[in-house]
Amino acid sequence: QLQLVESGGGLVQPGGSLRLSCAVSGFTLDNYAIGWFRRAPGKEREAVQCISSSGGSTNYARSVKGRFSISRDIAKNTVYLQMNSLNPEDTAVYYCAAIDTRCSMWGVEYDYWGQGTQVTVSS
Repeated sequence: QLQLVESGGGLVQPGGSLRLSCAVSGFTLDNYAIGWFRRAPGKEREAVQCISSSGGSTNYARSVKGRFSISRDIAKNTVYLQMNSLNPEDTAVYYCAAIDTRCSMWGVEYDYWGQGTQVTVSS
């Protein structure tokens, strides 16, 4: 059974950092690309970043470029999203998702999704 579980969300002050984790089971990261998405209140789901099965990363959200970075630990079957210099506009539920082809910015193309983790940036 393929499963993705996000963790690491929470409340953080503007300018702070968080690291989200996406632990996967039932498959290996060298066979699937993993994308991070987010949905802010009242907004559509947005692709953030993706890491391919070969380890290459792609940034989709212009607003996070230079502040967020995606990485993975093959041994732990976990993908991370390091988020720095957070601002209130980053407040959203963050989801990780798996796709068995190359990275895509279109969520509908992903096969499996986690349950999401809430990130709230507020003073």
